[in-house]
Amino acid sequence: MKKISPSDLPQQDPRDTASARRPDADLTAGKLASAARTMQSSVNVPAISRVVLEGLVRFTEFLLITAVGFAVHFIHLAHAQGYGPQYLIAMPLVSALAILAIQSSELYKISAFRKFPADGPRLAGAVTIVYGGALALIFFLKLDAIYSRVFMLAWYLGSLAALGGERTLLALIVDRLIRSGRLARRTVLVGGGGAADTLLNQLATQPQPDLQILGIFDDRTDERSPAVVAGFPKLGTVDDLIAFSRRTRIDLIIFTLPITAEARILQMLGKLWVLPIDIRLAAHMNKLHFRPHAYSYIGSVPLIDIFDKPIAGWDIILKYAFDKIVGGLCLIFLAPVMALVAMAVKLDSRGPVLFRQKRYGFNNEIIEVFKFRSMRTDMLDFNAATLVTKDDPRVTRVGRFIRKTSLDELPQLFNVVFKGNLSLVGPRPHALHAKAAERQYDEVVDGYFARHRVSPGITGWAQIHGWRGETDTPEKIQGRVECDLYYIENWSIMLDIYILLATPWALFKNRNVY
Repeated sequence: MKKISPSDLPQQDPRDTASARRPDADLTAGKLASAARTMQSSVNVPAISRVVLEGLVRFTEFLLITAVGFAVHFIHLAHAQGYGPQYLIAMPLVSALAILAIQSSELYKISAFRKFPADGPRLAGAVTIVYGGALALIFFLKLDAIYSRVFMLAWYLGSLAALGGERTLLALIVDRLIRSGRLARRTVLVGGGGAADTLLNQLATQPQPDLQILGIFDDRTDERSPAVVAGFPKLGTVDDLIAFSRRTRIDLIIFTLPITAEARILQMLGKLWVLPIDIRLAAHMNKLHFRPHAYSYIGSVPLIDIFDKPIAGWDIILKYAFDKIVGGLCLIFLAPVMALVAMAVKLDSRGPVLFRQKRYGFNNEIIEVFKFRSMRTDMLDFNAATLVTKDDPRVTRVGRFIRKTSLDELPQLFNVVFKGNLSLVGPRPHALHAKAAERQYDEVVDGYFARHRVSPGITGWAQIHGWRGETDTPEKIQGRVECDLYYIENWSIMLDIYILLATPWALFKNRNVY
């Protein structure tokens, strides 16, 4: 089944929903919204990626099995035979085969981690098959003179003991992480009534579903959508959900509406797709059935994937490491240039060298970014309420040069390396009150806040394609947003590298900066 793309959603007048999407928008007054405000004020613990945790367990167990092999070899053989190449090859190879066998037994899932020692026999069986196969090869190929069967047997028993101890500790750790909310998928339902009641009851019967249901959001206010469904409160409308998600961590949104309610679903998706959250459509009541691979599942409950969080799992780790390593190197190599710019700013006009400005960050979080000051101290525009134009009297002599060359942006490397609220590459973080044609950006472009589904960056796809500088017309901000959305939908680490390499040339040829 083809996923819905943003272009498939109905177009809305940005002014109709802009107030609900802005970070400073509050939930509407009333009993239900009050319940939502009470819940969102609770402690929000950061999430741990399940995919990353499962990968780390695989790697840890590979190292553990290999380490046991080296330990047994050191105790049993090293003093007499030394470290022969046959063992140095065999130990990581057998360890990798053991990990593949455990993987094929579906024991690298969060649910399997929690069920140990109940799944102990399956784990032992997977490991036994690998070591049994290795011993069979030694016997039938008459490799007794090369590989010691006593070593293999001791390694096998030692691996079982080590894995048993590691899995026992892992079960305790995972259970604690889920209880603290670090691994639980914080979930809300869109659409109340009977469909939601059926879904919630089905989810309740799943063995350890690892879901934390927060509540229900529904635009209906009549008897079809009661205040409480299966013990879970209705927290507000879909517009309330947008504001709610800005203040509390949500990992998953499930629509309980039937697939036949296409128009209503698309209308709601037109509001919710701007959020960095997985969105699914419950398929438990649909009479129209697809092939099994068209669904994702929570236990045995089928869901249809609609939208995915743009950068998740190992991609987050990869982008984080890239930002810290490359950003740190850039900071070191550009330190002399930054020192010269700081001196020029200080000598050119009175006032501080650095300028701090509040801007929109990931998921519309308000962040503070650093820049070299390019305006006169008595004319600073902290909210960017007025666009900088050609020959703007507010800009200093040094300011014109550093703005033209984007040297004023270099202090944002501190945001990348130390504060972590900026990335090297991503949609540019716009100032809170920036305008195009005297209208705020989110009032000009439908889906503007969808660009905040990833962390903002110092440079981006829009900047290397000429959308840099003054945004005095709706067409200019529209062009920027389209480039930002393309970047989000097509992100890869290679794309980040390409954008970084293309940025100097883009700065040289762009003239639309004052």
